[in-house]
Amino acid sequence: MKNLLIVFHSQTGNTARLADAAREGAACSPAVTVRCLWAKEAAAADLLWAHGVLFGTPENLGYLSGALKDFFDRTYYAVQDHIQPLPYGLFISAGNDGRGAAQHVQRILRGYAMRAIGAPLICRGDITHDHLARAHELGGTLATGLELGIF
Repeated sequence: MKNLLIVFHSQTGNTARLADAAREGAACSPAVTVRCLWAKEAAAADLLWAHGVLFGTPENLGYLSGALKDFFDRTYYAVQDHIQPLPYGLFISAGNDGRGAAQHVQRILRGYAMRAIGAPLICRGDITHDHLARAHELGGTLATGLELGIF
């Protein structure tokens, strides 16, 4: 069995909807256990458990959410030198363009020595059926890649 962790923050519910869609996509892989947690609930032990991670954040003033940044601040030193580079995916609910939030998360995750499985999923404006389908696909892609040993 492989373990996939989803860590996210949501203020308006948009990022939570994307996290739910990603969780549903990941759950399609029977050999992968999925744990979906709000950033304030997630801890270093969850990262140590994971073989792959999906991160979700709203765009706040061109930056990631404070709650997700707090998760990174709380876990970095606790997992440093204790985890192998983990594959990760990133989804962002953006009221603007989302690129600033993506750049900041990617910079932080380079410090964790995590490796992206693809470009960030940036969902601009109101969450649409297409956004949810793409989040579902992102979850399924990471889970399937873990299951097959690709990531």
